[in-house]
Amino acid sequence: MDMYSRRQFLKFTGAVSTVFGVVAATSCSIGAAARKVPSSKPNVVILFIDDLGYGDVGAFGCSDIPTPNMDKLARQGVKCTNSYITNPPCSPSRCSLMMGMYGQRFGKYGMARGMAIPDDKPTMAEFMRDAGYVTGMIGKWDIGSRGQSPMKRGFMEVARRIPAKDKKAFICIKEDGSEGWRTEMDGDNMVEFVERNKEKPFFLYFSPRAVHSPSKEAPERLRKRTTAKGRRRALAGAIVSVDDQVGKLLAVLKKHKLEENTLIYLTGDNGPNLVEGGSAAPYRGGKGKGTQQEGWVHTPAVVSFPGTIPQGTIYEGLMCTLDVYATAAAVAGKTLPAGCDGVNFLPQLQGKKHGDVHQRLYWLNNDPKDPEHRHLTAVRWKNWRLIKDKTDGSWKLFDLQKDPREEKDLAGDHADIVADMSKHHAAWAKTLVPVIPIGTKGGPKETGGKIPTGYGWLFTKKEQK
Repeated sequence: MDMYSRRQFLKFTGAVSTVFGVVAATSCSIGAAARKVPSSKPNVVILFIDDLGYGDVGAFGCSDIPTPNMDKLARQGVKCTNSYITNPPCSPSRCSLMMGMYGQRFGKYGMARGMAIPDDKPTMAEFMRDAGYVTGMIGKWDIGSRGQSPMKRGFMEVARRIPAKDKKAFICIKEDGSEGWRTEMDGDNMVEFVERNKEKPFFLYFSPRAVHSPSKEAPERLRKRTTAKGRRRALAGAIVSVDDQVGKLLAVLKKHKLEENTLIYLTGDNGPNLVEGGSAAPYRGGKGKGTQQEGWVHTPAVVSFPGTIPQGTIYEGLMCTLDVYATAAAVAGKTLPAGCDGVNFLPQLQGKKHGDVHQRLYWLNNDPKDPEHRHLTAVRWKNWRLIKDKTDGSWKLFDLQKDPREEKDLAGDHADIVADMSKHHAAWAKTLVPVIPIGTKGGPKETGGKIPTGYGWLFTKKEQK
Protein backbone atom coordinates (compact mmCIF):
# COMPACT_ATOMS: atom_id res chain seq x y z
CA MET A 1 0.00 0.00 0.00
CA ASP A 2 1.52 3.38 -1.02
CA MET A 3 1.60 6.33 1.39
CA TYR A 4 -1.35 8.11 -0.25
CA SER A 5 -3.54 5.00 -0.11
CA ARG A 6 -2.51 4.41 3.49
CA ARG A 7 -3.48 7.96 4.48
CA GLN A 8 -6.87 7.59 2.76
CA PHE A 9 -7.44 4.23 4.45
CA LEU A 10 -6.58 5.57 7.88
CA LYS A 11 -8.80 8.60 7.41
CA PHE A 12 -11.70 6.39 6.32
CA THR A 13 -11.35 3.96 9.24
CA GLY A 14 -10.95 6.84 11.66
CA ALA A 15 -14.13 8.47 10.44
CA VAL A 16 -16.11 5.25 10.79
CA SER A 17 -14.82 4.78 14.33
CA THR A 18 -15.74 8.30 15.42
CA VAL A 19 -19.23 8.30 13.95
CA PHE A 20 -20.24 5.12 15.73
CA GLY A 21 -18.46 5.95 18.99
CA VAL A 22 -15.75 3.29 18.68
CA VAL A 23 -12.28 4.10 20.00
CA ALA A 24 -9.52 3.02 17.62
CA ALA A 25 -5.80 3.74 17.46
CA THR A 26 -6.06 5.11 13.92
CA SER A 27 -8.83 7.46 15.00
CA CYS A 28 -6.73 8.91 17.83
CA SER A 29 -3.41 9.17 16.03
CA ILE A 30 -4.44 10.39 12.59
CA GLY A 31 -8.20 10.77 12.20
CA ALA A 32 -8.64 13.59 14.72
CA ALA A 33 -5.89 15.63 13.13
CA ALA A 34 -7.09 15.10 9.59
CA ARG A 35 -10.75 16.02 9.89
CA LYS A 36 -13.43 17.72 11.92
CA VAL A 37 -14.76 15.41 14.63
CA PRO A 38 -18.59 15.39 14.72
CA SER A 39 -19.89 17.02 17.90
CA SER A 40 -23.23 15.20 17.87
CA LYS A 41 -25.04 12.21 16.49
CA PRO A 42 -24.93 12.11 12.69
CA ASN A 43 -27.81 13.81 10.92
CA VAL A 44 -30.06 11.78 8.63
CA VAL A 45 -31.73 13.21 5.50
CA ILE A 46 -34.15 11.31 3.24
CA LEU A 47 -34.79 12.74 -0.23
CA PHE A 48 -37.86 10.84 -1.47
CA ILE A 49 -38.66 12.02 -4.98
CA ASP A 50 -42.06 11.24 -6.50
CA ASP A 51 -41.94 9.17 -9.74
CA LEU A 52 -38.17 9.49 -10.21
CA GLY A 53 -37.19 6.97 -12.89
CA TYR A 54 -33.98 4.95 -12.95
CA GLY A 55 -33.18 6.33 -16.39
CA ASP A 56 -33.84 9.97 -15.48
CA VAL A 57 -30.68 10.69 -13.44
CA GLY A 58 -27.28 11.38 -14.97
CA ALA A 59 -25.41 9.11 -12.58
CA PHE A 60 -27.62 6.23 -13.74
CA GLY A 61 -27.15 6.82 -17.46
CA CYS A 62 -29.45 9.70 -18.39
CA SER A 63 -27.94 11.96 -21.06
CA ASP A 64 -30.68 14.50 -21.89
CA ILE A 65 -31.47 15.82 -18.39
CA PRO A 66 -28.61 17.46 -16.46
CA THR A 67 -28.61 16.42 -12.79
CA PRO A 68 -25.22 17.71 -11.56
CA ASN A 69 -26.18 17.80 -7.90
CA MET A 70 -27.61 14.29 -7.74
CA ASP A 71 -24.55 13.18 -9.69
CA LYS A 72 -22.33 14.94 -7.15
CA LEU A 73 -24.16 13.14 -4.37
CA ALA A 74 -23.35 9.85 -6.12
CA ARG A 75 -19.68 10.83 -6.51
CA GLN A 76 -19.33 11.61 -2.82
CA GLY A 77 -21.17 8.45 -1.84
CA VAL A 78 -22.37 5.11 -3.15
CA LYS A 79 -24.55 4.53 -6.19
CA CYS A 80 -26.91 1.65 -5.42
CA THR A 81 -27.93 -0.09 -8.63
CA ASN A 82 -30.29 -2.73 -7.22
CA SER A 83 -32.46 -0.70 -4.86
CA TYR A 84 -36.19 -1.37 -4.71
CA ILE A 85 -39.60 -0.12 -3.65
CA THR A 86 -41.38 -3.07 -2.06
CA ASN A 87 -44.83 -1.48 -1.88
CA PRO A 88 -45.68 0.67 -4.88
CA PRO A 89 -47.27 3.10 -5.63
CA CYS A 90 -47.10 6.39 -3.72
CA SER A 91 -49.11 5.90 -0.49
CA PRO A 92 -47.97 2.33 0.29
CA SER A 93 -44.42 3.24 -0.71
CA ARG A 94 -44.37 6.04 1.85
CA CYS A 95 -46.08 3.97 4.53
CA SER A 96 -43.61 1.10 4.27
CA LEU A 97 -40.65 3.52 4.27
CA MET A 98 -41.85 5.31 7.39
CA MET A 99 -42.75 2.06 9.21
CA GLY A 100 -39.73 0.03 8.05
CA MET A 101 -41.90 -2.94 7.21
CA TYR A 102 -43.85 -4.45 4.35
CA GLY A 103 -47.23 -2.69 4.21
CA GLN A 104 -48.95 -6.09 4.02
CA ARG A 105 -47.99 -6.63 7.65
CA PHE A 106 -50.75 -4.19 8.55
CA GLY A 107 -53.13 -5.08 5.72
CA LYS A 108 -52.02 -2.61 3.03
CA TYR A 109 -51.78 -4.59 -0.22
CA GLY A 110 -52.21 -1.71 -2.63
CA MET A 111 -52.93 2.00 -2.68
CA ALA A 112 -55.44 1.78 0.22
CA ARG A 113 -55.08 5.53 0.66
CA GLY A 114 -56.42 6.58 4.06
CA MET A 115 -55.68 3.26 5.80
CA ALA A 116 -54.19 3.77 9.26
CA ILE A 117 -50.60 2.82 9.95
CA PRO A 118 -50.06 0.89 13.22
CA ASP A 119 -50.42 2.91 16.41
CA ASP A 120 -48.52 0.33 18.45
CA LYS A 121 -45.29 0.69 16.44
CA PRO A 122 -43.21 3.87 16.14
CA THR A 123 -42.77 5.57 12.81
CA MET A 124 -39.21 6.42 11.83
CA ALA A 125 -39.93 10.02 12.86
CA GLU A 126 -41.15 8.96 16.31
CA PHE A 127 -38.12 6.73 16.74
CA MET A 128 -35.64 9.44 15.74
CA ARG A 129 -37.42 12.06 17.87
CA ASP A 130 -37.14 9.79 20.90
CA ALA A 131 -33.48 9.17 20.03
CA GLY A 132 -32.78 12.89 20.53
CA TYR A 133 -33.22 14.23 17.00
CA VAL A 134 -35.13 17.27 15.78
CA THR A 135 -37.48 15.74 13.21
CA GLY A 136 -38.60 17.76 10.18
CA MET A 137 -40.82 17.09 7.20
CA ILE A 138 -41.36 18.97 3.92
CA GLY A 139 -43.77 18.10 1.13
CA LYS A 140 -46.09 15.18 0.49
CA TRP A 141 -47.30 13.01 3.38
CA ASP A 142 -49.92 10.58 1.97
CA ILE A 143 -49.50 8.30 4.99
CA GLY A 144 -52.01 6.81 7.41
CA SER A 145 -55.56 7.78 8.22
CA ARG A 146 -57.12 11.22 8.28
CA GLY A 147 -56.17 11.60 11.93
CA GLN A 148 -52.52 10.54 11.46
CA SER A 149 -50.88 13.73 10.28
CA PRO A 150 -47.07 14.04 10.35
CA MET A 151 -47.43 16.27 13.42
CA LYS A 152 -49.14 13.40 15.24
CA ARG A 153 -46.68 10.72 14.12
CA GLY A 154 -43.37 12.11 15.27
CA PHE A 155 -42.49 15.19 13.25
CA MET A 156 -41.62 18.19 15.38
CA GLU A 157 -41.29 20.70 12.52
CA VAL A 158 -43.57 20.46 9.47
CA ALA A 159 -43.59 22.94 6.60
CA ARG A 160 -47.08 24.24 5.86
CA ARG A 161 -48.49 23.58 2.40
CA ILE A 162 -48.02 26.77 0.41
CA PRO A 163 -51.29 27.98 -1.19
CA ALA A 164 -51.75 27.02 -4.84
CA LYS A 165 -52.53 29.50 -7.59
CA ASP A 166 -55.70 28.68 -9.52
CA LYS A 167 -55.67 25.09 -8.22
CA LYS A 168 -52.33 24.42 -9.91
CA ALA A 169 -50.15 21.65 -8.50
CA PHE A 170 -46.80 23.46 -8.68
CA ILE A 171 -47.59 27.15 -9.20
CA CYS A 172 -48.04 28.80 -5.81
CA ILE A 173 -48.82 32.14 -4.28
CA LYS A 174 -45.96 33.51 -2.20
CA GLU A 175 -46.63 35.36 1.03
CA ASP A 176 -46.09 38.68 -0.77
CA GLY A 177 -48.68 37.75 -3.39
CA SER A 178 -46.23 36.99 -6.18
CA GLU A 179 -46.10 33.72 -8.10
CA GLY A 180 -43.73 30.94 -7.02
CA TRP A 181 -42.66 27.44 -8.13
CA ARG A 182 -43.53 24.89 -5.43
CA THR A 183 -40.41 22.75 -5.84
CA GLU A 184 -38.11 25.74 -5.35
CA MET A 185 -40.04 26.88 -2.30
CA ASP A 186 -39.78 23.37 -0.85
CA GLY A 187 -36.02 23.58 -1.38
CA ASP A 188 -35.86 26.92 0.42
CA ASN A 189 -37.66 25.31 3.35
CA MET A 190 -35.03 22.57 3.39
CA VAL A 191 -32.28 25.16 3.74
CA GLU A 192 -34.25 26.97 6.46
CA PHE A 193 -34.64 23.75 8.44
CA VAL A 194 -30.90 23.01 8.34
CA GLU A 195 -30.01 26.60 9.26
CA ARG A 196 -32.37 26.49 12.23
CA ASN A 197 -31.14 23.12 13.51
CA LYS A 198 -27.48 23.11 12.51
CA GLU A 199 -26.31 22.84 16.12
CA LYS A 200 -28.52 19.82 16.88
CA PRO A 201 -28.80 16.32 15.43
CA PHE A 202 -31.64 16.39 12.93
CA PHE A 203 -33.73 13.97 10.89
CA LEU A 204 -35.19 15.53 7.74
CA TYR A 205 -37.74 13.90 5.43
CA PHE A 206 -37.88 15.84 2.15
CA SER A 207 -40.75 14.49 0.06
CA PRO A 208 -41.66 17.06 -2.60
CA ARG A 209 -44.63 16.62 -4.90
CA ALA A 210 -42.17 16.77 -7.80
CA VAL A 211 -41.75 15.13 -10.20
CA HIS A 212 -45.33 13.87 -10.08
CA SER A 213 -47.62 15.01 -12.87
CA PRO A 214 -48.56 17.50 -14.20
CA SER A 215 -45.08 18.37 -15.45
CA LYS A 216 -46.75 20.56 -18.08
CA GLU A 217 -46.65 23.33 -15.47
CA ALA A 218 -42.84 23.38 -15.60
CA PRO A 219 -41.75 26.84 -16.84
CA GLU A 220 -39.68 27.28 -19.98
CA ARG A 221 -36.71 28.55 -17.95
CA LEU A 222 -36.37 25.01 -16.56
CA ARG A 223 -37.16 23.10 -19.74
CA LYS A 224 -34.56 24.93 -21.82
CA ARG A 225 -31.78 23.74 -19.52
CA THR A 226 -32.25 20.22 -20.92
CA THR A 227 -31.90 18.62 -24.33
CA ALA A 228 -35.00 16.45 -23.87
CA LYS A 229 -37.51 16.39 -26.70
CA GLY A 230 -41.26 16.02 -27.09
CA ARG A 231 -43.46 15.20 -24.12
CA ARG A 232 -40.34 14.37 -22.09
CA ARG A 233 -39.18 17.99 -22.17
CA ALA A 234 -41.64 19.20 -19.51
CA LEU A 235 -40.74 16.31 -17.18
CA ALA A 236 -37.06 17.10 -17.76
CA GLY A 237 -37.63 20.65 -16.55
CA ALA A 238 -39.27 19.36 -13.37
CA ILE A 239 -36.35 16.99 -12.73
CA VAL A 240 -33.86 19.83 -13.23
CA SER A 241 -35.73 21.76 -10.55
CA VAL A 242 -35.51 18.86 -8.10
CA ASP A 243 -31.79 18.64 -8.78
CA ASP A 244 -31.45 22.35 -7.96
CA GLN A 245 -32.96 21.69 -4.53
CA VAL A 246 -30.48 18.88 -3.88
CA GLY A 247 -27.81 21.47 -4.66
CA LYS A 248 -29.25 23.83 -2.05
CA LEU A 249 -29.02 21.07 0.55
CA LEU A 250 -25.41 20.22 -0.31
CA ALA A 251 -24.47 23.91 -0.18
CA VAL A 252 -25.97 24.55 3.26
CA LEU A 253 -24.37 21.39 4.68
CA LYS A 254 -21.00 22.49 3.31
CA LYS A 255 -21.50 26.00 4.68
CA HIS A 256 -21.86 24.65 8.20
CA LYS A 257 -19.28 21.85 7.81
CA LEU A 258 -21.95 19.19 8.26
CA GLU A 259 -21.13 17.07 5.21
CA GLU A 260 -19.23 14.36 7.11
CA ASN A 261 -21.80 14.32 9.86
CA THR A 262 -24.82 13.79 7.62
CA LEU A 263 -26.13 10.62 6.00
CA ILE A 264 -28.18 11.39 2.88
CA TYR A 265 -30.40 8.81 1.17
CA LEU A 266 -31.99 9.68 -2.18
CA THR A 267 -34.44 7.59 -4.18
CA GLY A 268 -37.86 7.65 -5.86
CA ASP A 269 -41.18 6.49 -4.41
CA ASN A 270 -41.77 4.24 -7.45
CA GLY A 271 -40.80 4.10 -11.11
CA PRO A 272 -41.27 6.81 -13.74
CA ASN A 273 -44.47 8.20 -15.18
CA LEU A 274 -44.41 6.74 -18.68
CA VAL A 275 -47.18 9.04 -19.96
CA GLU A 276 -44.95 12.03 -19.24
CA GLY A 277 -41.93 10.46 -20.94
CA GLY A 278 -40.21 9.14 -17.82
CA SER A 279 -37.58 6.44 -18.28
CA ALA A 280 -36.51 3.37 -16.33
CA ALA A 281 -33.73 2.53 -18.82
CA PRO A 282 -32.10 0.04 -19.13
CA TYR A 283 -35.26 -1.53 -17.68
CA ARG A 284 -38.80 -1.29 -18.96
CA GLY A 285 -41.88 -0.22 -17.05
CA GLY A 286 -43.15 2.40 -14.66
CA LYS A 287 -46.48 3.94 -13.71
CA GLY A 288 -49.55 3.25 -15.80
CA LYS A 289 -49.17 0.48 -18.37
CA GLY A 290 -45.73 -0.56 -17.11
CA THR A 291 -46.57 -1.79 -13.63
CA GLN A 292 -45.80 -5.44 -14.41
CA GLN A 293 -42.25 -4.68 -15.44
CA GLU A 294 -39.08 -4.10 -13.47
CA GLY A 295 -39.08 -0.33 -13.90
CA TRP A 296 -42.08 0.21 -11.62
CA VAL A 297 -40.21 -0.95 -8.53
CA HIS A 298 -36.52 -0.56 -9.44
CA THR A 299 -35.47 3.00 -8.59
CA PRO A 300 -32.24 5.00 -8.60
CA ALA A 301 -30.73 5.24 -5.11
CA VAL A 302 -27.74 7.09 -3.71
CA VAL A 303 -26.32 7.02 -0.19
CA SER A 304 -23.86 9.71 0.85
CA PHE A 305 -22.01 9.72 4.18
CA PRO A 306 -18.50 11.12 3.55
CA GLY A 307 -15.87 9.70 5.86
CA THR A 308 -18.07 6.77 6.85
CA ILE A 309 -18.73 5.10 3.52
CA PRO A 310 -16.37 5.23 0.51
CA GLN A 311 -16.89 7.84 -2.16
CA GLY A 312 -17.60 7.26 -5.84
CA THR A 313 -18.33 3.55 -5.54
CA ILE A 314 -21.12 1.27 -6.76
CA TYR A 315 -23.07 -1.24 -4.69
CA GLU A 316 -24.89 -3.89 -6.74
CA GLY A 317 -26.54 -5.87 -3.94
CA LEU A 318 -30.29 -6.17 -3.35
CA MET A 319 -31.60 -3.52 -0.96
CA CYS A 320 -34.85 -1.58 -0.50
CA THR A 321 -36.48 1.40 1.18
CA LEU A 322 -37.41 -0.75 4.18
CA ASP A 323 -33.72 -0.58 5.08
CA VAL A 324 -33.64 3.17 5.68
CA TYR A 325 -35.33 2.87 9.10
CA ALA A 326 -32.85 0.20 10.23
CA THR A 327 -29.92 2.26 8.98
CA ALA A 328 -31.16 5.41 10.69
CA ALA A 329 -31.50 3.45 13.94
CA ALA A 330 -27.89 2.29 13.63
CA VAL A 331 -26.69 5.83 12.99
CA ALA A 332 -28.62 7.02 16.03
CA GLY A 333 -27.04 4.25 18.10
CA LYS A 334 -30.41 2.77 19.10
CA THR A 335 -31.92 -0.70 18.88
CA LEU A 336 -34.29 -1.22 15.96
CA PRO A 337 -37.91 -1.74 17.11
CA ALA A 338 -39.40 -5.22 16.81
CA GLY A 339 -41.36 -5.94 13.68
CA CYS A 340 -39.20 -4.06 11.19
CA ASP A 341 -38.27 -5.89 7.99
CA GLY A 342 -35.35 -3.65 7.04
CA VAL A 343 -31.62 -4.19 7.52
CA ASN A 344 -28.88 -1.66 8.22
CA PHE A 345 -27.09 -1.38 4.87
CA LEU A 346 -24.00 0.53 6.05
CA PRO A 347 -21.84 -2.60 6.58
CA GLN A 348 -22.36 -3.56 2.93
CA LEU A 349 -21.63 -0.05 1.69
CA GLN A 350 -18.50 0.08 3.85
CA GLY A 351 -17.32 -3.27 2.52
CA LYS A 352 -17.46 -4.88 5.96
CA LYS A 353 -20.08 -7.31 4.67
CA HIS A 354 -20.36 -8.71 1.19
CA GLY A 355 -23.31 -9.73 -0.91
CA ASP A 356 -26.93 -8.61 -0.81
CA VAL A 357 -28.58 -6.73 2.05
CA HIS A 358 -31.59 -9.01 1.43
CA GLN A 359 -31.40 -12.48 -0.06
CA ARG A 360 -34.90 -12.03 -1.46
CA LEU A 361 -37.41 -9.24 -1.88
CA TYR A 362 -41.15 -9.79 -2.30
CA TRP A 363 -44.17 -8.08 -3.84
CA LEU A 364 -47.85 -8.83 -3.33
CA ASN A 365 -50.22 -6.12 -4.53
CA ASN A 366 -53.70 -7.63 -4.76
CA ASP A 367 -56.09 -5.23 -3.03
CA PRO A 368 -59.50 -5.95 -4.60
CA LYS A 369 -60.32 -2.23 -4.51
CA ASP A 370 -57.23 -1.39 -6.58
CA PRO A 371 -57.21 -1.24 -10.38
CA GLU A 372 -56.09 -4.61 -11.72
CA HIS A 373 -53.15 -3.20 -13.63
CA ARG A 374 -51.54 -2.45 -10.25
CA HIS A 375 -51.84 -6.03 -8.98
CA LEU A 376 -48.33 -7.47 -8.71
CA THR A 377 -46.93 -10.76 -7.39
CA ALA A 378 -43.16 -11.10 -7.73
CA VAL A 379 -39.84 -12.15 -6.16
CA ARG A 380 -36.25 -10.94 -6.64
CA TRP A 381 -33.33 -13.30 -5.89
CA LYS A 382 -29.77 -12.94 -7.16
CA ASN A 383 -30.08 -11.95 -10.83
CA TRP A 384 -33.56 -13.46 -11.18
CA ARG A 385 -36.99 -11.86 -11.24
CA LEU A 386 -40.02 -14.14 -10.93
CA ILE A 387 -43.42 -12.60 -11.67
CA LYS A 388 -46.90 -14.11 -11.81
CA ASP A 389 -48.83 -13.48 -15.01
CA LYS A 390 -52.10 -11.73 -14.11
CA THR A 391 -53.93 -13.34 -17.05
CA ASP A 392 -53.34 -17.06 -16.51
CA GLY A 393 -51.57 -17.21 -13.12
CA SER A 394 -48.40 -18.76 -14.54
CA TRP A 395 -44.94 -17.76 -13.36
CA LYS A 396 -42.54 -15.97 -15.70
CA LEU A 397 -38.80 -15.87 -14.99
CA PHE A 398 -36.27 -13.32 -16.22
CA ASP A 399 -32.53 -12.98 -15.88
CA LEU A 400 -32.21 -9.23 -15.29
CA GLN A 401 -28.45 -9.25 -15.65
CA LYS A 402 -28.59 -10.58 -19.22
CA ASP A 403 -32.09 -9.38 -20.08
CA PRO A 404 -32.96 -6.14 -18.23
CA ARG A 405 -35.88 -5.48 -20.60
CA GLU A 406 -37.49 -8.82 -19.65
CA GLU A 407 -37.96 -9.98 -23.21
CA LYS A 408 -37.12 -13.69 -22.77
CA ASP A 409 -39.14 -15.80 -20.31
CA LEU A 410 -36.88 -18.56 -18.95
CA ALA A 411 -39.42 -20.28 -16.67
CA GLY A 412 -39.51 -23.36 -18.90
CA ASP A 413 -35.72 -23.69 -18.83
CA HIS A 414 -35.32 -23.30 -15.06
CA ALA A 415 -38.20 -25.09 -13.38
CA ASP A 416 -36.06 -25.62 -10.26
CA ILE A 417 -35.52 -21.87 -9.80
CA VAL A 418 -39.21 -21.14 -10.35
CA ALA A 419 -40.15 -23.77 -7.75
CA ASP A 420 -37.68 -22.43 -5.21
CA MET A 421 -38.57 -18.76 -5.62
CA SER A 422 -42.33 -19.37 -5.62
CA LYS A 423 -41.97 -21.55 -2.52
CA HIS A 424 -40.23 -18.73 -0.66
CA HIS A 425 -42.88 -16.25 -1.79
CA ALA A 426 -45.65 -18.52 -0.46
CA ALA A 427 -43.84 -18.91 2.87
CA TRP A 428 -43.43 -15.13 3.17
CA ALA A 429 -47.09 -14.53 2.30
CA LYS A 430 -48.15 -16.78 5.20
CA THR A 431 -46.50 -14.35 7.64
CA LEU A 432 -48.77 -11.48 6.55
CA VAL A 433 -52.17 -10.35 7.83
CA PRO A 434 -55.15 -10.55 5.45
CA VAL A 435 -55.81 -7.71 3.04
CA ILE A 436 -57.94 -4.88 4.47
CA PRO A 437 -59.76 -3.35 1.49
CA ILE A 438 -61.02 0.18 2.04
CA GLY A 439 -62.65 2.83 -0.12
CA THR A 440 -64.27 2.25 -3.47
CA LYS A 441 -63.32 0.41 -6.64
CA GLY A 442 -60.53 2.29 -8.35
CA GLY A 443 -59.20 3.82 -5.15
CA PRO A 444 -60.57 5.33 -1.93
CA LYS A 445 -61.30 9.02 -1.60
CA GLU A 446 -59.35 9.39 1.63
CA THR A 447 -55.98 11.17 1.47
CA GLY A 448 -54.44 10.38 4.82
CA GLY A 449 -53.31 12.88 7.42
CA LYS A 450 -53.50 16.53 6.44
CA ILE A 451 -50.89 19.29 6.45
CA PRO A 452 -52.47 22.73 6.91
CA THR A 453 -52.20 25.26 4.10
CA GLY A 454 -50.30 28.43 4.81
CA TYR A 455 -46.80 29.80 5.20
CA GLY A 456 -43.95 28.94 7.52
CA TRP A 457 -43.77 25.99 9.87
CA LEU A 458 -45.81 24.06 12.37
CA PHE A 459 -43.86 23.28 15.53
CA THR A 460 -44.59 20.62 18.11
CA LYS A 461 -42.10 19.57 20.75
CA LYS A 462 -43.90 16.36 21.60
CA GLU A 463 -46.34 14.02 19.97
CA GLN A 464 -49.93 15.21 19.95
CA LYS A 465 -52.49 12.68 21.15
